[in-house]
Amino acid sequence: MEDVEIREGTIRLGQLLKLASLVEDGVEAADLIRGGLVKVNGDIEERRGRQLAAGDVVEVKGQQVRLVSRA
Repeated sequence: MEDVEIREGTIRLGQLLKLASLVEDGVEAADLIRGGLVKVNGDIEERRGRQLAAGDVVEVKGQQVRLVSRA
């Protein structure tokens, strides 16, 4: 599992997918989310705008990233 630092308190799921290099662009992110291929904390997430915070774990195609807050 890889840690991804976020500057602010929260980040949207679509933005995180791009930041963590799990997708190339927003279109790919939307397609994966619509297809049920993105999990947040173990549950399938269907909202691209879902707000994520430090401690959340996102999984795409078997790759996991955990959000950590930059201190």
